[in-house]
Amino acid sequence: MSWLNAMQGLEELEDATLDGALVAEFEAASTLAVARPIRFSTPTFRDYTSTELQGCSKNSFPSFSITGGACGLNCDHCQAKILEPMIPATSPEILDMKVRHLVHTQNLQGFLLSGGSSRRNEIRYERYYPVVERLKRDFPQMRIAIHTALTDEIGARAMEAAGVDTAMMDVIGAAETIRDVYHLNRPVEDFEATLAALCTTSMEITPHIVIGLHYGRLLGETNALDIVGRHPVNALVLVVIMPFYAAPGMFATPETSDVGRIFLEARRRLPDRQVLLGCARPPGMHKRVTDAYAVMAGLDGIAFPADGTVAVAAAVGRPFTQEHACCAIKLGPTRAAAATSPCAA
Repeated sequence: MSWLNAMQGLEELEDATLDGALVAEFEAASTLAVARPIRFSTPTFRDYTSTELQGCSKNSFPSFSITGGACGLNCDHCQAKILEPMIPATSPEILDMKVRHLVHTQNLQGFLLSGGSSRRNEIRYERYYPVVERLKRDFPQMRIAIHTALTDEIGARAMEAAGVDTAMMDVIGAAETIRDVYHLNRPVEDFEATLAALCTTSMEITPHIVIGLHYGRLLGETNALDIVGRHPVNALVLVVIMPFYAAPGMFATPETSDVGRIFLEARRRLPDRQVLLGCARPPGMHKRVTDAYAVMAGLDGIAFPADGTVAVAAAVGRPFTQEHACCAIKLGPTRAAAATSPCAA
């Protein structure tokens, strides 16, 4: 049975419009996919329900924002709304107190440190590093990830010295997008320089590329893939623009087939590295099709998979596991999706 026929036989995709040529291309490149296990990430910073997987009620891997809901850029695609679900930690003392409380009450295993950017797309974490260092000393198994924004080698070394495990940043491949969407006067080269600086450290480096960042159309994504491919990153996280964060009518929703082709291109260009589908992507049937394409393209992980995604993995013969952690940071040993205690961590 062809992959297209298999997909059309799945109840969750029976109303989906699939690109037959693209699915055939996935199948033709199946050696990139079927031998790779796929990890379904259900981190605890967002409620999650699925017909196939269970979420976790424990707050074992939350996100903290050092600026609360404030951001100096207010990019067109985000309007700082991505900060809203994060736990405010607007002083080092608050971060320390909240992390320790969660360790003792909810078995916290790690966290993401983030915040709104300055007008230069920088985040001033310096005064938080002593807290990070103490937390890593007191809880050596704790995994700490950070959204770096733009930085330099000195900044990257400071993160490393504090004990940060995983560093994440957006890689943008088009100057027009940086100028128009981010309202930022910095060149593409500054994003590559940040990635290069991070890669000189011992941290795990997991850059992100936002597909459709330029108002919903593709511009610069392949250049961003080129940039990532030039550096020894541990993983690449792909996300898809979510137009409902922006002003009405400002962004189009990228076609799922365009998104799927970026998935396949990323897989081909980075055959020996993890390529993951992150949290952000349009909901509904768009998400079901996007996630199906991610499985068929051979991506290594999906955050908050849509209903039917497990069935797609089974249909193409890909084994899967589930983790209650951010997709870009693997937390503890993998657990089979059928484990009786999905919150055991």
